Amino acid sequence: MKQSLFFIPTLKEAPKDAEVKSHRLLSRAGLVKPAAAGIYSYLPLGQRVMRRIERIVREEHDKRGCSELLMPALQPRDLWDESGRWSDYGPELMRLKDRKERDFCLGPTHEEVITAIVRDHLDSYKKLPLALYQIQTKYRDELRPRFGLMRGREFVMKDLYTFSENEEDLDFWYETMKEAYTVIFERMGLETRIVSSDTGQIGGDVAHEFMVMSEVGEDTIAYCTECSYASNQDFSGLETGDACPECGGRSETAKGIEVGNIFKLGTKYSESMNARFTGRDGKRHPAQMGCYGIGISRTLMAAVEQHSDEESILWPKEIRPFDIHILPLADEHVEKAEALTKELGSSYEVLMDDRSERPGVKFKDADLIGIPYRVVLGRSLEEGKVEFVDRYRGEKELIPIQGLREHLENVID
Repeated sequence: MKQSLFFIPTLKEAPKDAEVKSHRLLSRAGLVKPAAAGIYSYLPLGQRVMRRIERIVREEHDKRGCSELLMPALQPRDLWDESGRWSDYGPELMRLKDRKERDFCLGPTHEEVITAIVRDHLDSYKKLPLALYQIQTKYRDELRPRFGLMRGREFVMKDLYTFSENEEDLDFWYETMKEAYTVIFERMGLETRIVSSDTGQIGGDVAHEFMVMSEVGEDTIAYCTECSYASNQDFSGLETGDACPECGGRSETAKGIEVGNIFKLGTKYSESMNARFTGRDGKRHPAQMGCYGIGISRTLMAAVEQHSDEESILWPKEIRPFDIHILPLADEHVEKAEALTKELGSSYEVLMDDRSERPGVKFKDADLIGIPYRVVLGRSLEEGKVEFVDRYRGEKELIPIQGLREHLENVID
């Protein structure tokens, strides 16, 4: 891919309202652009990273027996009245009327819609369990959108809903998805901590959050220094120095960014919306439900917070937008760079900076956008060599151009 054709509008300075590192870098690296407060366009580079995040999510869900669907963002009030949330949800629910004065909302979540879908199918325990998910834009009328993608009025989310015959099966799915989320965030290169939390506006009996540790996080995490216990401080009320409720050890606190959450809904929605099935005993029972969310756009932001300094991003390997960045430093090097791009393009995702820019500009932009492996065509090309930069290891070396592919095969995974 030629960089001149791949829209990456890098900026020398961050927007004035960019308060945190990830917001500054996402804007300067040309990954996102605001349309209004809390509403962003994902530009081509940002969209590539988002697609890689989504791919990991899909792979780990599909291998565990989940099926993907797509539900409407525009939801009728009738369904929300059934669950009781039209009046309970609060001002964050984006409400609107159609031309016939019928009430609708833009969905912040989809418990009502998925329950209505499944209840028309669910007549017997033989049709359970079900695990259905989607990746979709959500809407929330935040009072104070802030920190870029941290808290927006429009955001991309994966939401999964499970329907089970009994509590034991719900427990199975809950633990299955807890394990899946652990794998997902590990694959994305994110250090996370699982914390117990309040069920909030979603409701239900049990909930856990997956937190990326970061000083810019909106949530405070209380965790034990001697065991694996951790909780959202709003839920537990624990302060630094308090005794751990599980082992009696010392509690500490830290900031975190919530990137995922899981809930045992129980029968909260199946009871109120009549999602019932005929059980093995011949009686009608409400389905046991769970819901499980991952903030796709927030994960993009969290990855930048954990994998960057003030001037550059270094993408984790499974979500990097390209594998290799080829930088010809002079116009006479472009033809050779194009040939190298074509040769390597059969095995790797390659971005080639063919712009007529000074070497300093190319290097600065390359650091900023964060592609981990770099091939530089400069003066050493006269000797048949290129400079190979491995940003993961912080190493650079001159490589004979004829041996470059073999070298890449030994380095890139």
